[in-house]
Amino acid sequence: MRITVMTADEHIISLDVDPHESVENVKALLEVETQVPLQQQQLLYNGREMRNNEKLSALGVKDEDLMMMVSSAAHRAPANDLSFNPDGSAVNPEAFQQHIRHDSNLMAQLFQTDPELAQVLLGNDLSKLQELLRQRHRQKSELQRQQEEELALLDADPFDVEAQKKIEAAIRQKGIDENWAAALEYNPEAFARVVMLYVDMEVNGVPLKAFVDSGAQSTIISKSCAERCGLLRLLDQRYRGIARGVGQSEILGRIHVAPIKIGNIFYPCSFLVLDSPNMEFLFGLDMLRKHQCIIDLKENVLRVGGGEVSVPFLQEKDIPSHILDEENLAKEASSSVNPGISGAMDKKSNVPAGQSSGVARGNATQGPEFEAKVVKLVELGFGRDAVIQALKLFDGNEEQAAGFLFGG
Repeated sequence: MRITVMTADEHIISLDVDPHESVENVKALLEVETQVPLQQQQLLYNGREMRNNEKLSALGVKDEDLMMMVSSAAHRAPANDLSFNPDGSAVNPEAFQQHIRHDSNLMAQLFQTDPELAQVLLGNDLSKLQELLRQRHRQKSELQRQQEEELALLDADPFDVEAQKKIEAAIRQKGIDENWAAALEYNPEAFARVVMLYVDMEVNGVPLKAFVDSGAQSTIISKSCAERCGLLRLLDQRYRGIARGVGQSEILGRIHVAPIKIGNIFYPCSFLVLDSPNMEFLFGLDMLRKHQCIIDLKENVLRVGGGEVSVPFLQEKDIPSHILDEENLAKEASSSVNPGISGAMDKKSNVPAGQSSGVARGNATQGPEFEAKVVKLVELGFGRDAVIQALKLFDGNEEQAAGFLFGG
């Protein structure tokens, strides 16, 4: 069978040996290859030192397995060469590296307890070794500081309010750390980046990467994207206003209908045009509902028309990097088009922005009667802020506000 041996200076040696060969005979072969005397060799397999009288088969060595060879014959570094700087780095990193390499028992222990440090010690990058030593020193110092604080709290006056607060904070932090460790073990994917949902679409014949967002009330398109798609000439500026939500964006107007192509089928779509250069095109809840779309996360597809068309959500590699960098800004723009639009269409009188509906608002949106309507709608399960906004949009008309809330 063939085995591979890596030396301390990262030379790779391949040997053809019998499975029942002794470790001593393998070292003899390595002596010929490396000029390192047999007595000065230590062979490590899976972090364990291999003794001369042991057989390869008894140790579980199989074809194409890897083992490490370190030499114990090198000089011992002077004591001052093995000292450490205040930041934890070695005063003489090369001497420190050689000293550890030549201690086979210590190397075997490191492979078991700290394989990262063991691999760096076997490498030739001293700067990486120094940085790792500093990192270990910082971790050790932080752990020691925490232990000292915990010991001090145990001896604290039980009637000291500040001490009790610190104890409470320490207990809470311990619970958080345990929860974090459990998440790493049982739910590691929670720490991975979640890519938002994008699909390929065509808007007026122009291919786009559409951001599918069921949390956005309206479908929105940026001014630059609308211009690229040849739709800006259809912009109805009577519907301009300000969209307020998590952020704030200017609504330039509305494009009432334009063709979008999903899969191989065309659908009519309307857009709000926002002055938002960080967001290109967002497919919102209004069009998702209109075209009976289904976000199928099990199959990772968007189904349109109740299932007549299915298009896959894009993988991260298929989404341009500038779009991924702007996801947060796009999300902010999408949240801006929820209720709270100032200067947009008057939903009761169907009058565009900037025109008077002739309806006197008076006290319809304030006073005890208004508060009673708020309480009644909140009892149906809607948020108080959303209820107040809906009642204001409909001049205090409770039935229309309820219909709006149920429909949204």
